[in-house]
Amino acid sequence: MALCNIASAASGFVVKSNPGNFETITIKSAIVTFPSKNTSNSRLVVKAAEDAAAPPAAGATYTEEDKSKPPPIGPKRGTMVRILRKESYWCNSVGSVVTVDQDPNARYPVVVRFNKLNYANVSTNNYGLDEIEEV
Repeated sequence: MALCNIASAASGFVVKSNPGNFETITIKSAIVTFPSKNTSNSRLVVKAAEDAAAPPAAGATYTEEDKSKPPPIGPKRGTMVRILRKESYWCNSVGSVVTVDQDPNARYPVVVRFNKLNYANVSTNNYGLDEIEEV
């Protein structure tokens, strides 16, 4: 029978299972052997290490303007807004803002929730920044 190893890098032990023989070995690095059809020995060594902060790329330069966040887009969460979209079921109705997508390329970034359900039993809809006005 082939030798089968099970390794755990987090706890640092290897359990070897042979038919009828079990033993535990404590080591710093774990070695896992997988049975293969060829006769060459293949090993996978797993070592646990602390994550270090990646150094910035050689050509990258960072300034204070890059680190500061841009101002938020649209109304804040919970703000009451009036819907200006004419074809909307909730036109001229007031709803509360659930979320605002901060991606500048989003077409309808503002999600608004209403107390009134539409014909499809839906109470939320997405709107563009130009289709709402704060109340």
